[in-house]
Amino acid sequence: MPTVLTHPAVPLGLALALGRRVVSPRLLAVGICVSVLPDLDVLAFRLGIPYATQWGHRGFSHSVLFAVLVALLGMLLARHLRVPPQRVFWFLLLATASHGILDAFTNGGLGVAFFWPWSQARFFAPVHPVEVAPISLTRLLTGKGASVLWSELLWVWLPCLTPAIIVGTARYWQRARRR
Repeated sequence: MPTVLTHPAVPLGLALALGRRVVSPRLLAVGICVSVLPDLDVLAFRLGIPYATQWGHRGFSHSVLFAVLVALLGMLLARHLRVPPQRVFWFLLLATASHGILDAFTNGGLGVAFFWPWSQARFFAPVHPVEVAPISLTRLLTGKGASVLWSELLWVWLPCLTPAIIVGTARYWQRARRR
């Protein structure tokens, strides 16, 4: 899995590209939270639930169904987030689903149960450029942790933020020309 520091790259990139009029700061904050939400399944280790089960790490909480349910629940917050419900749904769906997608690009683990409950199969992306992050914070503060953070910068942050910065800059210059 990428680190908890990297999963927010997708909602941050989307918000930067779409702008504050589309993604309110409140919606962005919720998007960041739901982008890391699937990794609460690591608590299963403490409960004695094996990794490879549907309730284990990268199981049901990394599925498309889980992302849809989170997005539907998020729609209940639309008024508070100051965004139309449909926009809340799509933004939170992408933010939550991006978690499993990013995990599928890592070079470790057992894959991601994207299609739970219809299938228990776990999947990886065709390429695995992202170094899998250690679950322990103390292991992240080692040389291995530095290589993990470097691979996340190169393979997640750069691809997420570069287009967002380009689109955001173009939108800024377009608005400036109109004035």
